[in-house]
Amino acid sequence: MTKPSPILSLRDIRKSYGSIEVLHGIDLQVYPGEVVALLGENGAGKSTLSNVISGTVQPSSGEMSLLGAPYAPATPREAIDQGVAMIHQELKLLPQLSIAENVFVGRYLMKAGRIDRKAMEERAQSGLQRLGLNIPPSRLVEGLSTANQQLIEIAKALTLNARLLILDEPTAALGGEETQLLFRQIERLKADGVGIIYISHRLEEIRQIADRIVVMRDGSSVQEFDRGDVPVRTIVEAMVGRSLDRLFPAIPVPSDEVTLEVSRLTSPEDTFRDISFSVRKGEVFGIAGLMGAGRTELVRALTGADPIAAGTVTLDGRPITPRSPIEAIRNGMVLVPEDRKLQGVVLEHSIAENIGYANLPELTKGGWITARKLHAFADTFIARFGVKGHGAQNASELSGGNQQKVVLAKWLARQPRVVVLDEPTRGIDVGARSSIYELIMELARGGVAVIVVSSDLEEVLGVSNRIMVMAQGNLAGILEREDANDVSVMELATL
Repeated sequence: MTKPSPILSLRDIRKSYGSIEVLHGIDLQVYPGEVVALLGENGAGKSTLSNVISGTVQPSSGEMSLLGAPYAPATPREAIDQGVAMIHQELKLLPQLSIAENVFVGRYLMKAGRIDRKAMEERAQSGLQRLGLNIPPSRLVEGLSTANQQLIEIAKALTLNARLLILDEPTAALGGEETQLLFRQIERLKADGVGIIYISHRLEEIRQIADRIVVMRDGSSVQEFDRGDVPVRTIVEAMVGRSLDRLFPAIPVPSDEVTLEVSRLTSPEDTFRDISFSVRKGEVFGIAGLMGAGRTELVRALTGADPIAAGTVTLDGRPITPRSPIEAIRNGMVLVPEDRKLQGVVLEHSIAENIGYANLPELTKGGWITARKLHAFADTFIARFGVKGHGAQNASELSGGNQQKVVLAKWLARQPRVVVLDEPTRGIDVGARSSIYELIMELARGGVAVIVVSSDLEEVLGVSNRIMVMAQGNLAGILEREDANDVSVMELATL
């Protein structure tokens, strides 16, 4: 059979910023009904290439064609009008608008010269239902979980009837059930002849969904595999350009001494109820569960970010039950939140300032902070945590992995007793994930009690001494490491 013509064809695409070339002559073809996985570490050039294809960034040289015709979108709007849509890793929703308004923003449906809200809500509802999301399309986006917002972004793309779809980390905030719903939609799109570029750091997903794999490194396409079921080790070694012995480091044995005791913690909104557990000194305590299980709500309440209706929190034998984040912080308990860009760092401020904000008592003298002292303090922790950046550099200029290291650095500078990590490696490449896992183990070896919440089952299994599984706001069970595996965790998560 004759191979069909590609939907998208790229020839010698280059992109430079000043004298620095970040894309070095990329060639790429995407065919109808095909999922091409675009893989690489942060900084490999995946996002730049995707932004070129979607019209956000203009290439410095090279040619593109779409359905055989020259293709050179000057804006994302032009790309969408020609049938190319992109779902960004960083959420682009407008919180003060409804779900339906967000789905159709910039292309509102009109009837008799007025916005046809009924038609928009009906079509938005159809997209939401296809993804298993049972939320009224008239509801405001503000206050929705990160996972639900990600599903809305995907529903938005489904309404575009695109011929080429770029998915940048679409499952980063999703659990297993929601991911499988998305995969079923992708199979339907493939059957309709849609071409898909799929970017993900979850390499096991690639084995399920990809027809072909293109690996990028340092702005170049370095290797291509003509199938998706390539061993993870082979993919990782192509991405990082070196042999990788293992992703997860050895887990230290915790003390018998209990650092944190949580007793019958309950949310006023019933997102979780009657949760009891303890975390020992030097233990990594994992929390798993499907989307909506109450994991994030639990740790936010535990660290004072959300209210508690009932229950107690005891730290080192002292009742603390924090009513605000500052209470938790002063008692030695810190939270690294799931959305680092909105809640973890101030993007427009420098790395040094971000680290300093959490350590003002250490830095102030007579109510003043000197730039010299701030930068000397920050440089110590930039070096300690391997942040690839300098103190004066804005956090917005860093990769996701380095932004996460800044969040860790600012809190760990306070030498906390308990560190709570909510989705610590969301949207982070394999190399950076490995270094963050090493930091987690370093904390545990230092006697810190660490709580890790993750929707990545492989991750929570790989880093935890014990795993607490939540289901629909309830504690379904706590598994010792030797008893925890994919099956045992999922059996509890689906109770």
